[in-house]
Amino acid sequence: MHEVDARNALLIRAFETAPATSHWDEDDKQWASRSAAQIEGEKASAEAFVSRRAGLAVERLSSRAPAVGHILAAVSWRPWVGVLAVLAGLLAGLLLDAFSADKRINILSPPILAILLWNLGAYLLLSARAARSLRRAMPGPAAGAAPGAVSPLRAPQRLMARLVFGIPRSLLKPDTGSPLALFVRQWLHASARLTEARLLAVLHLAAAALAAGALAGLYTRGLAFEYLAGWESTFLDVGTVARLLQVVLGPASYLTGIVLPDDAGLESLRVPGGTGENAARWIHLYAVTVLLVVVVPRLVLAIVASLRARRQAADLRLPLLDGYFQNLRRLHSGDAAHVQVVPYSYQLSPQGLSGIRRLMQQIYGPQTAVAVSPPVPMGGEDCLGPAIASSQPVALTVALFSLSATPETENHAAFVAALAAALPADATLIALVDESAFLRRFGAASGRLADRRATWRRILASRIDIEPNFLALEADDLRQAARQLSAVLDEVSARMVQNVRFKAGVKA
Repeated sequence: MHEVDARNALLIRAFETAPATSHWDEDDKQWASRSAAQIEGEKASAEAFVSRRAGLAVERLSSRAPAVGHILAAVSWRPWVGVLAVLAGLLAGLLLDAFSADKRINILSPPILAILLWNLGAYLLLSARAARSLRRAMPGPAAGAAPGAVSPLRAPQRLMARLVFGIPRSLLKPDTGSPLALFVRQWLHASARLTEARLLAVLHLAAAALAAGALAGLYTRGLAFEYLAGWESTFLDVGTVARLLQVVLGPASYLTGIVLPDDAGLESLRVPGGTGENAARWIHLYAVTVLLVVVVPRLVLAIVASLRARRQAADLRLPLLDGYFQNLRRLHSGDAAHVQVVPYSYQLSPQGLSGIRRLMQQIYGPQTAVAVSPPVPMGGEDCLGPAIASSQPVALTVALFSLSATPETENHAAFVAALAAALPADATLIALVDESAFLRRFGAASGRLADRRATWRRILASRIDIEPNFLALEADDLRQAARQLSAVLDEVSARMVQNVRFKAGVKA
């Protein structure tokens, strides 16, 4: 999905999943869906339908709430940021004082050498970061989803949002529940890699401009003044200096044919005893070295980052597997969602069976088909084939327990781990713990409720990184539970979009 379409889709999702507002209601939702279907047609892809619907909705919403347009403009990338950074780097390089006050160059410590060392350090950091990212991309344990659609922004993200995009601090707080605040946090997370690629391209270009400006200033001042080159050191002798210069300037010497002085020549350049020499050859050698070590690599890195940013902007990945987008897809295609519920040593009551169906219909739509498998008996986790067999693509698999049961690692946790391992790689699995029977016996005010929840979390975490979700399926009103569970499913989908297998958290 293109960057603009993805941004619009997340904005509308924030308004349609948050509590109702005066700017967007159920009639507006139906209008957006109907208009998008009419424009795109029945055979349009889900992505095309979602994109068109979001664009139409944003257009109507912006006309009612000017703040929407302002926030959309604020989170949009500003190309002039890169131009300004490059010009600033070039100017800083031109003003760099490359020569000493007495018109002598110490060939061991010119500012150009500092630029070389700084860039080499930057390359090492980039390499370490790339290696760390590669390790993270490898298959491995993934933490289970915790309640909440979006995790809090980290300090670098908040700083970037404030400095680069100028987003108000109030919209970056994790406890701000307005649709615009939710959208800003979601968009900063979804576009983090895109923004990172753009900023890297800008930084690489600015570093190349700084080095190029330093070279330009060096040659400009060299035309108007004669500078003498020499060296001095408290700790280095002539032999060590010769080896150091061979390492730093040797490649430039080989390419240009400019010969580095031997030990005797270096001794004559030593000050205060030596007389020094015209600095032209040292300027040329350092210029070629800077081109090789800084300008050319930085330009290549900038091109790579720009191409990556362009590719990500054209195909920004959103969690289209989450309940909200799946509902839109099914609304367009007319398909029903299929949810598979696998109870473990627990027989649902008629009220609980009705509750699980109502809950899933509130999340996935009224046409949702909920299939409840026969309860898996205690110790039956090794034979799950019949329990998870389905002739339809399953949107969600639910491992269902009763809070009244005492959880055990070798049974309940082993069941979830076995279920996760038996499902396809792209399957979505959550654990639900029904509190209905426990609340009937002990009540909600009982201190046992918190203790029993903590026990379930600890037992499941002993075998698989998955966070159990607690709710009373026999409750009359499940709307709040549906909103909380939708947030959990959004988080699971976000992990899947980032190529992290949610069910890969099974521990040995």
